[in-house]
Order: sequence, then structure tokens, then C-alpha cells
Amino acid sequence: MKNFALALLAVSPLAWAEVTVSEKQGAVAISIDGRLFTEYHYGDAPHVYYYPVIGPGGAKMTRAYPMEKADDEETDHPHHRSIWFSHGDVNGVDFWSEPASHKGTPKHPVGKIEHDGIVKAQGGKESGFVETKQKWVAPDGSIPLRSTQLFRVHSTADSERVVDFEVTLTAGEKDVVLGDTKEGTAAIRIAESMRLKQPKGPGKGTIVNSEGDVDGKAWGKKAKWVTMAGPIGEKTYAITMMDHPSNLRHPTRWHARDYGLFAANPFCEVEMDKTQPKGSGDYTLKSGKSLTLKYRIVFSEGDATAAKAAERFAAWK
Repeated sequence: MKNFALALLAVSPLAWAEVTVSEKQGAVAISIDGRLFTEYHYGDAPHVYYYPVIGPGGAKMTRAYPMEKADDEETDHPHHRSIWFSHGDVNGVDFWSEPASHKGTPKHPVGKIEHDGIVKAQGGKESGFVETKQKWVAPDGSIPLRSTQLFRVHSTADSERVVDFEVTLTAGEKDVVLGDTKEGTAAIRIAESMRLKQPKGPGKGTIVNSEGDVDGKAWGKKAKWVTMAGPIGEKTYAITMMDHPSNLRHPTRWHARDYGLFAANPFCEVEMDKTQPKGSGDYTLKSGKSLTLKYRIVFSEGDATAAKAAERFAAWK
């Protein structure tokens, strides 16, 4: 924590920076121009997550449940915590769901992704970030996987927010198989009002990907990026998530659902494409070896066209 304390001094009011980072109980807050953007949360749930996500103009871009209750929100999938990274089959253990996700006994043992320390946190005029460590704890107490998450927030115009989300997975003493399942992986649960489909009928949201697949046809397809757009209050907003060209199996498949789940998943083939051979999405990470996955998330005003995702992706290095 000594390094983290030094980092906090660098973003104190005495050395004002465009993006500031500060610690609180069980969380690390990231603000832009003194206004909260998001917080990294740990210790209050079976996995770590980022909430709230305050977009352009103060718009709340992700669902509040289960962190908070809102009268106009559905209460399905309590493991959908704003922005997070997890996977549903790690050597047969489910790290995607939570015990509360199941009405009865889970089909597979359910693990936890526990916070294991803050590596570094730092603000700056162009960007600020928090880098953290996690351990993936199976029900038997073993730790098949460890991870680091680097969550960098860029200083931008008020009409958008840009995040680079980088996750490095490292296998423990044994080889790790990240299994072929749709339940994963780098994920967002968007604001309820932005959904393509509402509980009682069609919604006002839209989905489009880099290959031109629209709405429900984007689910399970491979794409460089996906944009979900829809209303929040009286304005329209868009969330674009991009899969870096260096990532495993780029362009990735997308778990982009009409009810508001939005996830890049490089470990799924069969459940999204029945023509693929069984287990073709499996990936073996050898003991002690690491895999890094990089994503860019852009929160912007306007519809999917205004988001200019193709141009943004082409400019991403």
C-alpha cells in the first residue's frame, strides 16, 4: 500500500490533475475534473467490479442492480455488476455466476474472484488508472488462476468517456483450461433504458457490430467492435466496446444480448455457433504462463452512427 499512498499524493489538490484517483473503504474512485466517473469495488461481492459508470452529461450508463435498487430496473442476473471480467468455466469451476444467481443447487461449483491488492494507482492530465490484483478462488480453496486488471480512464471532452481495460490472466501450479462457454468474459450490463428489448415489449435501444450485424443478429457473431445505443432520460447515448487486434482469437465473439448484457468472449465457439466442433473454444493456459486481453470502451453522446466506432477502432493502437 506504500506505493499506492505515494500515488495518491500525486493526485491531491496540491498537484491538480485532469484525472484523479483516490482510495476509500473497499473501493478506488476515479474522477474527471473533480466529477466521479467510476469506482473499482472489492470485498462486497463474489467478484470485483466497476460501478457506477457516469457518462457524458452525468448520464448513468450501467444498471444499478444489484449494487443499488431502482424501481424501473429488472432484478435478473445478480452477477451482472456494471463492468466486470469473469468466466463461467475455469477448470470446471464457474466464476461467472454467483450463488444468488441460482434458484437451486448450481450445476457447477461456483468460485470467487477476490481482490488481492492494489499494484498502482495514479492520476494525470491525460489519463489516470488503477492497477489491481485478483485471485480466482475455487470452492476447495485452490487458486487455479490469478489476474491483474489495468483500468485506465482518459481525459476527454465532456461529450465522451474513454476507458482502456486490460486484463492479464496467469495460471497457477497446474494448467488451466478456460472452457468453451457463452458465460463470459469482459462484460458490461448497460442502463435499463438503453435495452433493445424491455420486459413488456420492444425497447428503444439498438445494437450494431463492425460486420454490419444489427440488433439480435449481433449475438454470438465475431466482430472487431460492438455498439449498443439507446435513451437515458431525454438524450441518446452509445457504448462501444472494442476488441484489440492482439487479443486471442480476434475478432472475438460477442455475448451481446437484447436485454442489455454486452460481453466480449474469446472462449466460446459451440454455444454461439453449433457448426463448430465440441470444445473448439477451449483454451489451455500452461502453468505459470499468462494471457493478456485488451479492450477499449467508449461512452458517448448520440446514436450508434454518431459513435463513429469504425473510425475509433482504426485509430486505436
